[in-house]
Amino acid sequence: MVNYYLLAGDAWRLHALRWNAETSMLKTLAAKHKSTVTKTAARYKATVETPHGPRTCFEARIPRTGKKDLVARFGGIPLQRNENGFIIDPVPVPVPTPRKELIHRLRTRRCELCEQDATVAVHQIAKLARLGTPGPNQPAWAALMTRKRRKTLVVCQPCHEAIHATPVTHAA
Repeated sequence: MVNYYLLAGDAWRLHALRWNAETSMLKTLAAKHKSTVTKTAARYKATVETPHGPRTCFEARIPRTGKKDLVARFGGIPLQRNENGFIIDPVPVPVPTPRKELIHRLRTRRCELCEQDATVAVHQIAKLARLGTPGPNQPAWAALMTRKRRKTLVVCQPCHEAIHATPVTHAA
């Protein structure tokens, strides 16, 4: 984030962001280790060599045998405008999204009431509560929607006309 904003003319505003992030980090570490912020700052303070000269930062280092040390570093970046900088944005990788269940149901081209292969349409209701209570007076299409707990039903044209011809009488 800092490298992006170093291209701006008012990069000096990043000092407030740095101070807030640094203070938050030190307070969190001090609370975790049951210590004070001053002792924590002194414990993790380090000086690193950068192309801009030596810089003071905070560093946690875990030495490992046979491998490079694990190093986590906060700071060490000069917060001055970088006029010659450039940004290399990685090309976003498209994430495949799974098809919705309704699309799968439509693509089968099968009526969910009479189970005939035909041109289908979607019958939709506003709320499941409008289907009323299940019982012998409830139409077959409403009973199916109640049983499946769906507000949509993929039906053929004759079944769709039958649904509109037999509305639910005892709706909630």
